Amino acid sequence: MSLRNELRGPKQNVKDWYKYMRQGAEATPFEVSFRRKLVFEIHWYGFWRKGHNWNKICGKETKKLMNESGFLLEKGIPLFLSEFGIDQRGNYVNDNRFLSCFLALAMDLDLDWAIWTLAGSYYVRQKTIEYDESYGILDWYWSSIRNSTILNMLSSIQSPLQGPGLMETQPKKIMFHPATGLCIVRNSLFQLKLSSCNGPERFILSSHGVLSRTEEHVFFCLKVYEEGKSVKLRLFSSESNSSKWKVLSESKMQLSLVTKDGESVCLDVDSGSGNIVTKSCKCLEGNGSCDPTSQWFKLVTNTRSRVKPEPVLQISPYSKTFLQKPLSVL
Repeated sequence: MSLRNELRGPKQNVKDWYKYMRQGAEATPFEVSFRRKLVFEIHWYGFWRKGHNWNKICGKETKKLMNESGFLLEKGIPLFLSEFGIDQRGNYVNDNRFLSCFLALAMDLDLDWAIWTLAGSYYVRQKTIEYDESYGILDWYWSSIRNSTILNMLSSIQSPLQGPGLMETQPKKIMFHPATGLCIVRNSLFQLKLSSCNGPERFILSSHGVLSRTEEHVFFCLKVYEEGKSVKLRLFSSESNSSKWKVLSESKMQLSLVTKDGESVCLDVDSGSGNIVTKSCKCLEGNGSCDPTSQWFKLVTNTRSRVKPEPVLQISPYSKTFLQKPLSVL
């Protein structure tokens, strides 16, 4: 129960808004006082200028958000990302790349969030009857998911990775791929691929640039032999025999190394097999026509032994309309 969730228009008044928001909260039927309890909230959308380099845009906008509000988390102050969203039809490039940038930050900070919006359509909006809400998770009929791919990506940030009561293991790093909502896991004894983030994977990027996967106190370094080929796990023997990785580009999400042939390559994903490979580093310069997101990876802190992703939304397969079967929102 509240007034509008953000101030808009020439008559906005911070003092009155805060006064009546608090009164509205106190009027809710909960046996708890909301006085002296404060949670900051932010909104974040990808309304960014087109045509600019996406590594630079993501890096700049992430830094801006951290300077304006993200620093609160570093001080132990609650911060809730109460609104973000994208065009769920999936054909708007600007929004698709924003989503990858958003997921990387949300995963890294372990943010609590809410998306705009569940609604698939409106009776009337902007003077249009039966207006279609392209940002809606549900379709126009409110009976099925508009874009299951996007919903699956969002499920990767549904479960908390750390926090009170979640110290199940010592802090570890998982390697998150925001363009898919998946993580790097071991595929075979010496090979890596993308899969669910609910496994016990543990990665370390040392100060000397050695990227390794640990398993029961055994270290396997990520070794590259040739561009375009799968990255291999090799038993760590010494730093001098290990590939040296560094974080590249303004997005701070491209992991790069120089091969024995002197060529600079970045960690990437084979689109067919999902295996982890290396390819020439993308979009370090240039304009927005270049898409670097397949090479975006984020080392994220996790204190869970296993994280079982929960579905953001479930709809009965037997329902043909929204009114015939109730939705279950988790």
